[in-house]
Amino acid sequence: MSFLDSLSPQARSVPESEIVAVVNHARLREDVVPLWVGEGDRPTPAFICDATERSLRAGETFYTWQRGIPPLRQALADYYGRHFGTGADPETFFVTGSGMLAIRMSIEAVAAPGDEIIYLSPAWPNIVAALQLSSTRAVGVQLDFTDGGWHLDMDRLAAAIGPRTRALFINTPSNPTGWTANSEELSQILELARKAGIWVIADEIYARFFYSGHRSDSFLDIADENDRIIYVNTFSKNWSMTGWRIGWIKAPAELGQVFENLVQFSTSGVPQFTQQGALAAISQGDDYVEELKEQARRNRDILCDALLSTNRVRLSKPDGTFYAFFAIDGMEDSRAAAYRIVDETGIGLAPGCGFAEGGEAFLRACFLRKQDHVETAADRLSRFISNI
Repeated sequence: MSFLDSLSPQARSVPESEIVAVVNHARLREDVVPLWVGEGDRPTPAFICDATERSLRAGETFYTWQRGIPPLRQALADYYGRHFGTGADPETFFVTGSGMLAIRMSIEAVAAPGDEIIYLSPAWPNIVAALQLSSTRAVGVQLDFTDGGWHLDMDRLAAAIGPRTRALFINTPSNPTGWTANSEELSQILELARKAGIWVIADEIYARFFYSGHRSDSFLDIADENDRIIYVNTFSKNWSMTGWRIGWIKAPAELGQVFENLVQFSTSGVPQFTQQGALAAISQGDDYVEELKEQARRNRDILCDALLSTNRVRLSKPDGTFYAFFAIDGMEDSRAAAYRIVDETGIGLAPGCGFAEGGEAFLRACFLRKQDHVETAADRLSRFISNI
């Protein structure tokens, strides 16, 4: 028996990341413009790093609160008051070692092995892998690309709910498609969950990256205190902190001990000095988020307009997130297309085949980059598409 054969089925079933595979293929190419991963190219701003350095120098390097330091949990409540117009109790917030861990903990909290959680596809690949590792069945409901945009069929979503369904995982604005649910759609989704007596795990990480207003519509706008909703979020995107690995959960206070236990037996808490940086981010970083959002808006228009001008792509200019998710006429195999494009143009893209059902022909480009990088990508890609 080989070493691999002796591992658990869950570990062996998790596939290699299609995104990482393309990155590994071309990361050493000198002229590559890397639009493949979901992050911007700005380092974490100084006011966040300075707060972390002060904490380190003050000796805040010991075990700390599993639920998160009280000032950060209060700041999270204040943040929701400012941006979501709803008074929030600090006891409903739990600091986690990344947004990914927030998702894993939420899955573990609501689903047992053999249960099902429904997600919308194309989807960020980590949600499916997280469900597999938890021995929870991932049930995909595919968004439709029709009339130049992405749409959710509510009847299809309702039909997917079965006796083993424990939650709906709803990512809006959506990575990778940019699909953004409006308040009516959120109300319909929430009503389905209420009728079935199941949870909603709301991934609203990109709520501030919304181009038709201050933020996207949220379940917070329509939910009441009895609704079973867990919100997962991260400091990664809004404050250029992808490498920090710190996120949060917002959930009913009644679940506090459960989430504290899950934190204790996973990471035993997020480092206090990291939390001090996060506190600075969420308390002082509103203007920084708006600056990033304006940069993303400009770059979205540059890239999407160039792609659409070829008249050879399927693309919905996204209402939210900082991704262009597009398909090129005649190139239905996104894996092969991503390798060919990076080899021939130096533009690194993520293949849509890694984003579950419905993404097989699409490619994802992250446009939260320096404007000249996006302009270079727009020029190279449009010339490539026009010449194939």
